[in-house]
Amino acid sequence: MKQIAWLFKWLLKAAIFFTLFAFALNNQGDVTVYFFFGTRWTAPMVLVVLCAFAAGLLIGVLGMVPRWWRHRKAARRARSDADSARATLAAESNALPLVPPHGL
Repeated sequence: MKQIAWLFKWLLKAAIFFTLFAFALNNQGDVTVYFFFGTRWTAPMVLVVLCAFAAGLLIGVLGMVPRWWRHRKAARRARSDADSARATLAAESNALPLVPPHGL
C-alpha cells in the first residue's frame, strides 16, 4: 500500500511537471509588458507568467510575516510560562514533607 501511494505521488508530480513543460513550450512567443512613463519589457510569455507568479508568492509571504512573528512570540511566551510552572511545581513538590506510606 505504501509503494502504491509513493508511485501515485510521483505520477502526480510527473503529470504536473509535463503539463507545465508543455505550457512553456506552447508559449514561447514574445510579449511586451508596458509599465509607467513609457517603459516596456519584452520577454517570452512563459517568463512573464513565471515572474508574475513569483511576485504573487513574494507578496503573499511578506503579508504573512507579521502573523508568523506573533505566533512565534506567543509560542515562546507559552513555552517560558510552562517551564516556570513546571519549575514551581517541582519546587513545591520538593518542599512537601515526605509521609511514609500506610500499608497493611
